[in-house]
This record gives sequence, structure tokens and C-alpha cells, in this order.
Amino acid sequence: MLRFILLLLLTTFVYANDTQELSDSRSFEEFLTDIRTQALDKGISKTTLDKAFDNLKPNPRVIKFDRTQAEFSQNFWRYLSSRVSEYRLKKGAEKLKQHQQELQENYKKYGVPPHIIVAFWGMESNYGGNTGNLGLIRSLATLGFDKRRSEFFTEQLLSLLELIDKGKIPISAKGSWAGAMGNVQFMPTNVAAYGVDADNDGKIDLWGNDADIFASAANFLEQIGWHRAERWGREVSIPKDFDYQLANLNIRKTVNDWKLLGVRAADNKELPTSDMQASIVLPMGYNGPAFFAYRNFRAILRWNRSILYALSVGHLSDRLTGINKLFTKPVVEPSLSRDDINNIQTTLNNLGFDTGEPDGISGPKTREATRKYQKSNNLPIDGYVGYQLLQQLQ
Repeated sequence: MLRFILLLLLTTFVYANDTQELSDSRSFEEFLTDIRTQALDKGISKTTLDKAFDNLKPNPRVIKFDRTQAEFSQNFWRYLSSRVSEYRLKKGAEKLKQHQQELQENYKKYGVPPHIIVAFWGMESNYGGNTGNLGLIRSLATLGFDKRRSEFFTEQLLSLLELIDKGKIPISAKGSWAGAMGNVQFMPTNVAAYGVDADNDGKIDLWGNDADIFASAANFLEQIGWHRAERWGREVSIPKDFDYQLANLNIRKTVNDWKLLGVRAADNKELPTSDMQASIVLPMGYNGPAFFAYRNFRAILRWNRSILYALSVGHLSDRLTGINKLFTKPVVEPSLSRDDINNIQTTLNNLGFDTGEPDGISGPKTREATRKYQKSNNLPIDGYVGYQLLQQLQ
């Protein structure tokens, strides 16, 4: 009994700490009252709101998930190997064959190849095997109440309520901790803007209707910049004397220009003659693989802003078409924790290289500060926030 009481007290303490982290200025009930007012102004019915907010409480698990996202804590090789697995490749090949006709029809209409759609499908939900089991309303209300990205998730919550009110999705719908739903894990605003009711049944069923799933994914990609008949990118080989400062998504050159700088295909053969623009991405710095990122790579980034995610989608789609594994050999390197990245940011700030407010997330500002630190210390200027940088700063 004493053990049980101690466990109960500990659980209560942890729960209290997690919910306290959400907001310092207002209660969850006050937050819901504000949401109700905004929703009513948008024309959402009182009936829908009463059902949605009945006995609603924040979910501390959602906050824990938000603070430990894989895109921010795994290095490239670990991330890629877990996403582009043998199971996912085998299952993806089966799905390509099974849905060939529907996927080809979508390709004709939207210009997005079947292997790209299937790669997104595999990455987002393991081909429908994991669409999430958390109530969407509760998750988005929790994240909207949280301070970190309140504005974004409040917008998602209001969009979700509007979709429910219009009968587009059920009020009991479940999804990921971040509020993404269905086989391709759309956020509510994306369902509203890009979801397609392909069979005209009045609903956008991203859980069990293949026609809606494929058409919505293809329509989304087309609208955010996918270009028909173009690749996402490719693995390349860079010379030893390469200026690593050029490996930056903000720098674009034609393939012909990169060739003049010594960039070759991954198998060290000469690249084709092309005026297509590309940036170079080094997901593990100068010691790791190098990739061309074409404009379709940027479309993938608009789906999910993680470079690791975009590279994994691209590589999975390539493997589904029969392209071999990467030529670059994996590098064994410890992944960084959120605390590690926070320490890097704090140390760089103290040294005069501005990363902004330390948050444990390696974003563009942290990478730019890293480049400036590397330049001032005569290190390869690749902007890579990894284990080697952590050791150097320590």
C-alpha cells in the first residue's frame, strides 16, 4: 500500500509539472472559453462545440511527445535506416502493384508519380498501419494551450472544429499527438485546403478511402510546388577541396555550374549536362553523404520542414523504383539529445555566435551560427550541428 501511495504521489507530481509547463497566465478552461468564442465567430455550431469540449482536459503525454521529436534528436544514418527499412521497401512495392491503376490516374491529373505518393504514405503512417490513436480534439487543444507554438495549434484546432461541424470528418477522429490525421497524416488546415473528396460522398476520408487518400496527397504536393517529370534530388560526390560554405539550401547553382566545381555523381561518374538548379545538402556535415536538392526537394520540405524527413522520402521513393542503396558508407556517431543541442546553442551564444533563444532544436539560425563559429576557428564550414561540434565546444 505504501508503494502504491508513493507511486500515486509521484504520478500526480509529474502530471502537475507537465500541465504547469503549458501556460503560466490562464487556465485550460479559460483557453477553451476563448476558443469557443473564436469558433462561434467562424460560424461553428454550439452543438459541435458542446460535444467537442465535454469533459475535455489537457494530455501531458502530448507535451512529452512534442519535446522529443525524432527529427530533432537522431542523426541522418539512424533516421534513414529506421525509415527506409526492408519491411517498408517490401510493403511499398506491394502497395505500388496493388494500387497501380489509381496511382497512375492521379499521376495523369496531378503530375505526382506513384512511387512518390507511396513513399509519403510509407513515411507518414507505414501504409496505414499507424495513423495514431489519440483524440484529435484533445491533442490540438493541449498544444494550443501550450506556450511553445500556441498560435499554430490554435489555428489547427479551429480548423478541425470547422471540418467536424461541416461533417467532413467525425468528431471522434483519432490521429497523431500533433493532430495529424489519416494515412498521409494531414493537419486540419491541410485537409481543409487540399483534401479531396475523390468519390464525391461528402466526406474526406483519409483513414479508409484509397481514392481520397491518394488524390489528397497528390493535390497537396502539386499545390505546394511539385513539378511534373522532375526528380527530387540525387546523391552526389564532392571533391576534397570543396568549399563547404556552398552546401546551403540558400545557394542554388545549375548542375553544369556544380560540375565546374568538381561535383560528380555518387558513383564518381560525370553528371549529365543540365541547367536544372540544385542546392547541395550535407545532412551529416563534410564526413557524410552529399545530395543535390532540386526544386521538388523543396516541395517535400513544405510538407515537412525536416531535412532528414525530406531526404528519407526521396531515398525511399528512389528505392521503390529500383535505385540501389546510397554509395556513401554509414558513419557511426552518437545522436544528440535535446539537452546536447541546448548546450551547443548556449555555448555558441556565449561565444558571440547568435543562435537565438536556446530551445534544443537545431534550426536554420543554429546552423548559421555554427558556420560562423567554424569559420572563425578554421574548421570545415558545413554548418553541421552534430557530435563533433559538441565535443569541440566542450
